[in-house]
Amino acid sequence: MTPTPNPGPDFGPGLAEVFGPQQQDGGPELVQLLTPEGERRHHDDFDLDFSAEQLRGFYRDMVLVRRLDTEATALQRHGELGIWAQLLGQEAAQIGCGRALRPQDYVFPTYREHGVAWCKGVDPLDLLGLFRGVDHGRWDPRENNFHLYTIVIGAQALHATGYAMGVQRDGAVGTGDPERDTAVVAHFGDGASSQGDVNEAFIFAASYQAPVVFFCQNNQWAISEPIERQSRIPLYQRALGFGFPGVRVDGNDVLATYAVAQAALQRAREGSGPTLVEAYTYRMGAHTTTDDPTRYRVDDDVEHWKLKDPIARLEVYLRRNGLIDDDFQATLKQEADDLGHRLREGCKALPDPAPSAMFDHVYAEETPELRAQREGYAAYLGSFEEAGR
Repeated sequence: MTPTPNPGPDFGPGLAEVFGPQQQDGGPELVQLLTPEGERRHHDDFDLDFSAEQLRGFYRDMVLVRRLDTEATALQRHGELGIWAQLLGQEAAQIGCGRALRPQDYVFPTYREHGVAWCKGVDPLDLLGLFRGVDHGRWDPRENNFHLYTIVIGAQALHATGYAMGVQRDGAVGTGDPERDTAVVAHFGDGASSQGDVNEAFIFAASYQAPVVFFCQNNQWAISEPIERQSRIPLYQRALGFGFPGVRVDGNDVLATYAVAQAALQRAREGSGPTLVEAYTYRMGAHTTTDDPTRYRVDDDVEHWKLKDPIARLEVYLRRNGLIDDDFQATLKQEADDLGHRLREGCKALPDPAPSAMFDHVYAEETPELRAQREGYAAYLGSFEEAGR
């Protein structure tokens, strides 16, 4: 009897509908307030009036964060950074969510949330130290409520959920005090949504009504793996299976991202539990500076998404409505140039860590074993100094 060849996985006839042209444009369920052409839209559930100051602030944030990304990429190419995780094209998703935060809200990032770090007041130079390999992150999470970058894919979702449960038990949720009620944000990408840690975090967050917003930047590529290999349905719909709402927002629209994030954060602060926000965007650059995206994606997709650039669409809207002019642009360019200069010179001047620093911050309290290792290593280093005399 001739065996029947295995045709491979049957994804079903509905897959083309979910991940076809409709999926490419986000689908009819996409929350959008500003079109790629810079036209203002209104939404029944997520609509806000933005002041001119807010709009110019969003634009400034995105321009400066993109300059940070550009400078860091150049520094890596010149051998000054070991690696860099680019955010090119994802500025609106990060700035929109970052500016919706209140000071007491706590953020658990991945390794790409440079825009959120900017909104939380983390010095960009501190980010470069991590990627230069001279420290593990120099900022104090207690000062900015912005946790250290998490390299292990998806682990921060559990950290965020646990922290949110603690905030809940501390009575900092649902009090009605806007300066006390706290939300927690877990950032991750579409690739991390396939990790067990993320799904376990969903379960605990739903079970305990934890005040956490799961903010997924779906840039459609988990390194070289496309989103259609990871999910049969749009990612935001997964939330329903865990018992909490999900929403998909145009991640290249800073206005819509801000509005959706603000609503999800407020829902968490009030004690209504978790929300999954899928910011539908595109990774215009490489996964990291060690990656070559030309090996696994086509130029037509990149060109298609260039037309949806988050900075360009807001600039069109601002100019059309007379909210920025050439003087504003010139001032912003100078600010970006100054930032670039500070990052270049500051990165090169970052001091190398002392070899014994590897023993710092291993445990909250130093153990006898660790102390013995530290002392032994110090004696070993001292032997070189004695030999050189």
